[in-house]
Amino acid sequence: MAPAAPASRKITPQERKVIVAASLGSVFEWYDFYLYGALAIIIAKQFFAGTDDNTAFIFALMAFAAGFIVRPFGALVFGRLGDLIGRKTTFLITIVLMGASTFLVGILPNYAAIGIAAPIILVTLRIVQGLALGGEYGGAATYVAEHAPDDKRGAFTAWIQTTATLGLFLSLLVILGTRTAIGETAFAQWGWRVPFLLSVFLLAVSVWIRLSMHESPAFTRMKAEGKASKAPLSEVFGQRKNLKIVILALIGLTAGQAVVWYTGQFYALFFLTQTLKVDSATANILIAAALLIGMPFFLIFGSLSDRIGRKPIIMGGMLIAALTTFPLFHGLTHYANPALETALTNSPVVVTADPATCQFLFNPTDAKKFTSSCDRSRIVLANASVNYSNVPGPAGSLASIRIGNKVIEGYDVDILSQDEAVIREKAFKKEVGEAIKAAGYPPKADPDQINTPMVLLLLTILVIYVTMVYGPIAAMLVEMFPTRIRYSAMSLPYHLGNGWFGGLLPATAFALVVFKGDIYYGLWYPVVIAAGCFVIGMLFVKETRGNDIYAEDR
Repeated sequence: MAPAAPASRKITPQERKVIVAASLGSVFEWYDFYLYGALAIIIAKQFFAGTDDNTAFIFALMAFAAGFIVRPFGALVFGRLGDLIGRKTTFLITIVLMGASTFLVGILPNYAAIGIAAPIILVTLRIVQGLALGGEYGGAATYVAEHAPDDKRGAFTAWIQTTATLGLFLSLLVILGTRTAIGETAFAQWGWRVPFLLSVFLLAVSVWIRLSMHESPAFTRMKAEGKASKAPLSEVFGQRKNLKIVILALIGLTAGQAVVWYTGQFYALFFLTQTLKVDSATANILIAAALLIGMPFFLIFGSLSDRIGRKPIIMGGMLIAALTTFPLFHGLTHYANPALETALTNSPVVVTADPATCQFLFNPTDAKKFTSSCDRSRIVLANASVNYSNVPGPAGSLASIRIGNKVIEGYDVDILSQDEAVIREKAFKKEVGEAIKAAGYPPKADPDQINTPMVLLLLTILVIYVTMVYGPIAAMLVEMFPTRIRYSAMSLPYHLGNGWFGGLLPATAFALVVFKGDIYYGLWYPVVIAAGCFVIGMLFVKETRGNDIYAEDR
């Protein structure tokens, strides 16, 4: 067994330089990746035309999620490369793939110009981005951890944890600046491309930064001693003891961390803009401000984990988030759109329909249109952020919507010609819109009624939850595996958790809201996963603080 590194080793100026370089490069990569999420509403209109707004938005979220779905595969490919050829070379490959894909999104013609090819190419570019990002995090976290003093590993890897939030903050800042400079109309037409195109300059800076880095001392030492793994993936997944740790890392740590992360940052933004109808500029400013206020807590909780352990902080964050997510989002409604809250309480809406005609409105594979009277009725109500209860109707009957004392009959698209369907849908939306407006449902949040300090406070609390579960997790994952398989082994559970459980959260939660008719129903997804991970983590995941990262076995 290799001797342990000195516990109190001081970090050298050169090591500090490369740690900063790794963090800055990751910031730019996350900036590239999150541009799409921040612009999902506009991208839905640009690349998923031909469907109603609700369905287009679901497809846009699914394209966003595509980048997350493939992240575990990127973790496997680049994790293996990182364990075989080194961290630095792998860094260079991932940053070039990410930057090139982002730039190409900025010049990609929309649906109106090239038809179905536009969303196909868009999804392909998202997949390339996801593969690249799948190789990024494990390398950055491993690289920094293998440079850090043993007693400051949590503090130093916490800088890597800030990069995702800094990347999101930077993307929001560039989007807001572009919107302000050219105006909303121009931004919706062509200005949304500017943040993607600017990424080419970030790519140049990032490549230069990566070229200035040195290889990890732990990897260099392992190679010099001839102890590198010849088949890291086989060693990770073919040996029961390693596979067990990978599985526990996923279901006891990263899945719960991921849903807390995406609820506190991305779903909060979707909720403000899509559900509460807060204008995009205001919502982006509020989210950006909350991120800025909460960002130091990554370092606080990372440093604290060096003293009291990683597990208590991460588990505590999951538990608190699971217990308070519903009250916090109810609070966002109360302070961001009080008129909507009043309408939800005082003006109940009922959809009566044949249950056989009501589908789960989540169908990303074949782009099926929802044409029944039940589906059309629920889509219109969901677009207006109206809660509704579902009452079974007679078999074969058309759906109807009861808003107060007014009953509006639905319609089936299938029995109408294309021209008749367009006219009927327009009239139906107008009738429903007038009825819900008369019942007190606001078409958008009144800026004068938004309690900005309270909304900012609630968003900041959500971000602090993020810092609790995310700040110490890089150090914990690094400490769970030996050097020869570390890149591969820690990358997979991280990206399965964040790419699948976290990345699918916005689309899944949104579809659940439409299905149930409750603007809060989608929150059950992160709450149940966070609570489940808390239980599993408390019972089966071991504390890692103090583990020797130079040890050949665990």
